[in-house]
This record gives sequence, C-alpha cells and structure tokens, in this order.
Amino acid sequence: MPVVSGVPRIRRAVRCTLTRAMPRLAREPADGLAALATRAGGDVVRLRLGPFRPYLVTHPDHVQHVLRGNWTNYARQGMFWRPLNRLLGDGILGDGDTWASSRKILQQVFTAPYVSSLAGAIASTVDARVGELDRHARSGRAVDAAREMAAIVNQSVVRVLFGNAISRADSERLITAYHAADAAVSFRLLLPFLPYGIRMPGDRTFLAAVRTVDDVVLPVIRARVAAPDAGGDDVVSALCRAHAPDGGPVDERRVRDDLVSVYAAASETTATTLTWLWPVLDAHPEVAAALCAEVDRVVGAGPARPEHVPELRYTMMVLREVMRLYPAGWLFPRMAVGDDVVGGTRIRAGSMVLISPYATHRLEEFWDRPLEFDPERFAPERADRRHRYSYFPFGGGAHQCLGQHLFTMDAPLIVAALLSRYRPVLLGAGPYTPAPTALLRPARKVRLRLRLAPAGAA
Repeated sequence: MPVVSGVPRIRRAVRCTLTRAMPRLAREPADGLAALATRAGGDVVRLRLGPFRPYLVTHPDHVQHVLRGNWTNYARQGMFWRPLNRLLGDGILGDGDTWASSRKILQQVFTAPYVSSLAGAIASTVDARVGELDRHARSGRAVDAAREMAAIVNQSVVRVLFGNAISRADSERLITAYHAADAAVSFRLLLPFLPYGIRMPGDRTFLAAVRTVDDVVLPVIRARVAAPDAGGDDVVSALCRAHAPDGGPVDERRVRDDLVSVYAAASETTATTLTWLWPVLDAHPEVAAALCAEVDRVVGAGPARPEHVPELRYTMMVLREVMRLYPAGWLFPRMAVGDDVVGGTRIRAGSMVLISPYATHRLEEFWDRPLEFDPERFAPERADRRHRYSYFPFGGGAHQCLGQHLFTMDAPLIVAALLSRYRPVLLGAGPYTPAPTALLRPARKVRLRLRLAPAGAA
C-alpha cells in the first residue's frame, strides 16, 4: 500500500461500470469476474451493478486478509446468502454463535480418522454403484456424466451421513432436489438486490426442492430422536446427540440445517469435480493415458480399496488441477461488519465483498500459464512454492470446508473404480464452459460412452 509521511494512503478500487460489466456477468458470471480480476492485476475491483456495488477481492494477500486475518469482520450474511439460507438454513454455513456451535460439533465428527474408519464402507459402496454402469458399457448406451457422478458420490456420502437410514429411492430424491435448487436459484444470485416480493423464474422450483429435502431428512432425524440407541457411527446420530442440551429436547431444525449443509458441501464438490474431469481428460489425452496407467498399476482390475488411495498420487494431482480451473464453490460472498482497508482500498461497513477461487486461480502473477491444464503443478515437490491463498477450492480460515477429508478419500476411489473397469469416451465436441449456477457446473451436458477397459491392462 502506498505510504505518505508514514501514513498509509487509501486508494480507490478499480471501478467497473454497469454497462461494461453487467452483460457478461449475466451470461457467464465466473468468467466475467475472472476477466475483471485479470485486467485489474489482482487489485480490488468495485463493481457498479446498478444499486448493487460489491467489491471483488482476488489477490491472495487480500483473500487471506478477508478469510483469515480479519475474518470476524466479514460475515456470511447479506443479500447473496438469503436465497441459499432458505435451503441450507443457519447452521454450519451460517455465522455467529450458531455457526460456532455447529462447527465445534462437526469438527469432532468430520476428522480424518473418522473418515478413515468408514473407508472400507465407502469403498464397497462406490464399487457396487460403479458396477451398475456395466449395463451401459455393454450396450454402448451413452450416460450423463453429471447424473452418474452425482449418483455415485451420493451413495457414499449418504452412507457417511445417514448410515442405512435412507433408502436408495430417497437418496436419489435428495440429489435430484439439490440439483433442481442449484439451477433454480441462479436468477436470485445474479440479481441479489431484487426483493422477494418480485417473483423470479425458478422461485417455485426452488421452494419445491427445499420441501423435498425436508421430506427426506426430517423423518430420519425424528426416528433417531425417538430411538437414539438405534443409531450408529453416522453423522445424523452424532448431531442428534450433540444438539440435545443437557439431555433435553433435540433442536430438530439445527440438526436439519447442519445435515443439509454438510451434505451439500461433501457431495456437490466431489460430483462437480468429477463431472469436469471427463472434458478435461478428452482435451488432454496424455494426462488421460498417465492417469489410466497409474490406476492399472495400483488397482489393476479392482476393486479400488482404501489402501490404494495413498498410492494414487497422480490421480490426486489431476483432481487438484481440475479444482484449480473449475472449483465447485466458485464464489464466496461476505459482508463487511465494520470499516476496513483491503489492499489499500477502504471497505465500508455493510459492503458486500466477493471472493472467487475461480478468478484467483487464474491470476498470472501466481500461476504460470494459468489457463492451461497441467497436473504437474501439484507434484509434491512444488507444493511449497505457492502462496497459501493462491489456491483455495475448499475455502480457508475458520470457514474452511469440513468435507475435504471425505473428498480426498472419495474422489480418488471413484476415479480408480471407474478407470479400473472402463475407458470413458466423451461424446460431443467442446468447449465446455461454466453455467451461471450457484455451483460451477458445465453449461452443456457431459455425455460419455463407457468402453470396457482392456483385459489385463494392469
């Protein structure tokens, strides 16, 4: 920050006017913000979108300040959060005392040892669900990658969160409702300043999806409350125990909000990353060949087991690079509680601050050839060369995603289970670009034909 006579000089943010920014931000918000961040060289950008004038913060130093250094001043509140709160509630994805309580409870549950203790069950669930794709491979019928990746991830996440308390049919209702809500809320996220008295496309669909989620989740919670000894090592049982203060009545709504939020974080990040994987591999056959070779060497004909995961090093490098270019959570909005200065720019209390991993992961100052896909960036020997907040697909600071332990177990197991059986072939030429949705999904359908892996490939 410039200094005059020992006093920091406050400067204005780079400004972007409504007429220049709005058309592209409405069509392709992720790429629009990334272009603004690149043009500004990582400086703070003030967006002038009619009555809505948020700050775009992308430089890793500034991101670190907001997410970690002065994180208590930047709350997960404000107009961007209102649409999501109707689905996710006010638990682990909220803020303040409610968030702190939920975070403390879930940190005790969502640990690496806990995920490892369920690794065998996760691997068996993944193997069984991937095996169901054989009928498509043998018939040559194309599959919808987003749908199938979500279904595979869904089965493993449901096992961790709900044990055996949710039927296959209800688990599929749950993932369908989440996808419907994600697509339906887009208009509200793009125009967050519009009052709810004004009907928007998607409002009715979104509320119907919320009702479906409640129809699936609330009966499970009530059954656990009625028969606490019937639960086991699943998360819903742990939450019900924790949310019963001094043995009193369980706060059903708090349990529901925490479950729904954790489900979204744990399942959607993995499913979205795996959906983007196939267009990326199609565009980079040398990476696909190296990935298949590793799976053939480590897993062979399968099944993929938990002990294989530490050996799937290149697989994790590929997944991390997919998350660099296509982070599922592409936008982290915050509201400034008090006045602050970020990168020399004064941020007034009440202002919205937008943090975008999608944009930061494309800054040339921190990433060589940022738009090129290169898994070697994540080779173990290069890990220490990066700014901590140049790469943050799981967020950072106190609000860092609790589901990342599950991702590092689940995602490589799914990739290994798929590639030990099949050689997916992408149908349809690109480009594949992000849709204007809450999660960073491809705008067009990713269709695959599953060819059986060659016998004895290992």
